[in-house]
Amino acid sequence: MHIESGNPQDTAAAGGPRIGRRMLLSAGAVLAAGAGAATATALGRGSGHQAPALPAPVPHYGARQSGLTYRQLPATRLLALDLPATADRDALRGLLAALDKVLAAASDGSLADPRLSAAPVSSLAAVGPALAARLKLDAPAELAELPAFPGDRLDPARGGGDLLLQISAEQPWTTGVLTEHLLTAARPFGAAPRWSQAGFLPNVPDGETPRNLFGFKDGTANPDPADPGLWHSDGTILVYRRIRMDTAAFAAVPTDRQELAMGRHLMSGAPLSGTAEHDDPDIYIKHPDGSYVIPVDAHVRLSSPRLDGGARMLRRGYSYDDGPDDRGLLFCAFMRDPALFTRVQNRLAENDALNPYLTHNASAVAWVLPGSRPDRPLGATL
Repeated sequence: MHIESGNPQDTAAAGGPRIGRRMLLSAGAVLAAGAGAATATALGRGSGHQAPALPAPVPHYGARQSGLTYRQLPATRLLALDLPATADRDALRGLLAALDKVLAAASDGSLADPRLSAAPVSSLAAVGPALAARLKLDAPAELAELPAFPGDRLDPARGGGDLLLQISAEQPWTTGVLTEHLLTAARPFGAAPRWSQAGFLPNVPDGETPRNLFGFKDGTANPDPADPGLWHSDGTILVYRRIRMDTAAFAAVPTDRQELAMGRHLMSGAPLSGTAEHDDPDIYIKHPDGSYVIPVDAHVRLSSPRLDGGARMLRRGYSYDDGPDDRGLLFCAFMRDPALFTRVQNRLAENDALNPYLTHNASAVAWVLPGSRPDRPLGATL
């Protein structure tokens, strides 16, 4: 969770003067005669008309993968793959190089597919702890599976995986087509899909925090992605949780009680201890009667960085909607050490006022590799 144009209108009135057939024919002739000249003018230098600017591509190559360095795009797809038990390091390097080629072409618009048009695409690729251990890869020592948490209802078919890929774009159409290309590239190496999950963000103005399906702003207190505390030599660790949200039950709760459970005001996103969204929640301030302004079981309190020495996760979550009874949050958080998530989730699992409305039903951890270069594809350093 938080952890801390419409069509132009016709201007002619319905009761306005009627236009005769001869007038229409005359006007049509004038328009037809001038069509070529008008087109030439529109395309000429002096016309003042310009074709719509194409969106700038997202740079694929760089020290860190674009799925973490570029802004969150509104449509995403997570795809987990399993490798054959006989796969070795060379097979993994070959697979990652093939996937990197597809992702680079998708990013710069050179992927040959008539279904794709120029559009921003960001991506990341990550290695699961089981594969890292099996192949004795040079992954961070902190990479490990999460422990079991109270209240978990995990479906193994929806979580885990040897490789985890994430592709994000402006439209789900794009992520669906790219998933096909990635699976085609993976097939010669024996990699098989384990699970796939689509997610989305609501349309919000640039700089505004999107809301989750409970209606609250989600992702307010995020660290700067450049914070060195998140990284291992340009790589980091992803914790993924698929969290079903009982939106109907939560919507039936009065707004003031929702705000007490969350620890934030619904409309402004401000913490109960402040007045603006980005005010730092003061989990220690009290009312005159001695009770905490942000209640002891509020989500914001239990996930506060103040309880973890100031350590923060970079949260880039998405909502999902797989049917009326299966809607919720794709919690994607990036950190140097998943032990941070374990501490926070243990506190939440024990006391969070939101627990009656949340069910964690899938989980994964993966080492997000450093970025690639044209002469050094993903995984070359493994």
